[in-house]
Amino acid sequence: MNKVTVVGSINVDSILHIKQLPQPGETIGMQSFSKAAGGKGANQAVSAARSDAETYFIGCVGDDSNGEFMLKQLNDNRINTDNIRTVTGSNTGQAYILLQESGQNSIIVQAGANFELNQTDIQNAMETIQTSDFVISEFETPMDTGIIAFQFAHQAGKKTILNPAPANDEIPADLLSLTDLIVPNETESELITGIKITDEQSMEDSARYYERFGIKNVIITIGEHGSYVSLNGTGKIVPAFKVDAVDTTAAGDTFIGALASVLETDFSNLFDAVTYASRASSLTVQKLGAFPSIPARQAVIDAQK
Repeated sequence: MNKVTVVGSINVDSILHIKQLPQPGETIGMQSFSKAAGGKGANQAVSAARSDAETYFIGCVGDDSNGEFMLKQLNDNRINTDNIRTVTGSNTGQAYILLQESGQNSIIVQAGANFELNQTDIQNAMETIQTSDFVISEFETPMDTGIIAFQFAHQAGKKTILNPAPANDEIPADLLSLTDLIVPNETESELITGIKITDEQSMEDSARYYERFGIKNVIITIGEHGSYVSLNGTGKIVPAFKVDAVDTTAAGDTFIGALASVLETDFSNLFDAVTYASRASSLTVQKLGAFPSIPARQAVIDAQK
């Protein structure tokens, strides 16, 4: 299995279960409330680890009970936490998730200690980065830390995966040029490229845009329709698995972590890896919560039979 390092966020998810989103000026009741471990980076790491990748994490937590809780959760999932720094006087990141009966969600994030991650933290983790097969980064931590991590990875000939989320239209060209595989959803891709995803041609045009920065491997996730996958200029849609979703919170993160765990470093099995990752994601959305919903490798394999 691969060695995967995630540079990313660590959050405690506060989940508000509601029938549907309120209209402006409307007050609604909450059906129930729950808390769970989460954060884009942490979810991706747990997904990779549960698909049997040797997984390392670079990030920050606050010096609070939530930080202690999250470190235990990550350690319990066999994730190396040596490069997670506890920030004195800061709160651990939190996400407030409005979860509708349909399974769709809206998320409000309080960055907290996640935005304390700095270049020194990345420098201290250089050996870990440069001995990894894949290094993953996203945008719930400062963008410059992802750039430095990717620079270290490329210096050692290692591969990088960028999940440009939350959506951002001001991504430095330096970061894109250091990216080997980019995995945006439709909204994120449109913000980056200016191309609205409406059909397969627009997906192909988007892939050509990324190629201008040297990104030869592109996955644009398109929700229940699956993913558009482009490998060295050849693209096709890989369909999603049809399931009844109850919570889509960790679907994208599960996809990325599972993908990184089985992907060959030359990307030669990209289409098969996407099928595996899609199956993992389809299992995730059938359960509530982020960490609790992420499947183990054997569960994904069994579901593919």
